[in-house]
Amino acid sequence: MRLNIMKSICAVALLGVASAGANADVIRVTEENFLAGSGMITFSEFSLGTTNPVYSPADYGGELGDPTVSFGGYFLGQSLSTTPSIDCPGAAATACIVGTPIGPLSLDPNSPVTFITTDASNPSSPVLSGRPTYNGPIAILFDIDVAAVGFDAGYFDAIGSTGITAFARDGTILGTVVNTGLGIEFLGLVTSDQSEMIAGVFLDLISDEPAGFAVDNLRFGYRETVTVPIPEPETYAMLLAGLAVVGVVTRRRRSIKATM
Repeated sequence: MRLNIMKSICAVALLGVASAGANADVIRVTEENFLAGSGMITFSEFSLGTTNPVYSPADYGGELGDPTVSFGGYFLGQSLSTTPSIDCPGAAATACIVGTPIGPLSLDPNSPVTFITTDASNPSSPVLSGRPTYNGPIAILFDIDVAAVGFDAGYFDAIGSTGITAFARDGTILGTVVNTGLGIEFLGLVTSDQSEMIAGVFLDLISDEPAGFAVDNLRFGYRETVTVPIPEPETYAMLLAGLAVVGVVTRRRRSIKATM
């Protein structure tokens, strides 16, 4: 059991290293990094069964000039994978999305809908789910760019099964973070320099997730309403160890190619 847990932790650490290397523009944050004045949507503002809800600032207690927040299945330029066993091994095919959004970032009106529903596994239900229930993708669009986004996600039964990806207004990927725990977990990210570049985020399955997922308590903020965490020394050590492993694997692959 302990060996399996360690393998899972190492796998997630490598995913984090790979993400940091490929998309160095975001940093993972916790709920505590969102300060007073940041926006929050609990999905209790509208009635159960509401599909693809649209929140104006007045709906979530924001101020004039705060973003309007819209929801859908995925962005224009994306689509359901036709080869889910390859693109998202083990994941539900209904939540395996491929493709890169086109700019300006916009929700695809033909994507599966999202809807407000109950979730007995979430203590702050209601939640927002994709379709089919707990096994559909969720895209979030802001009409004004923000610096950070996060939400409670789950209920997770597998580590590293689900990812949240941030996009700029032109559809460029800013970065991705994945769940590192089980149950309900806060998934959040902020641009590394707190610049307001995030136009939308997307949540879908990366691998097998037996319980599926939904989101709740969406948080978002500008530069002045979010802080950037300083990595702990042990985090640096883990990243260095992960990079060393990646380097060994890369050198091994190159050596194998050289002998062929």
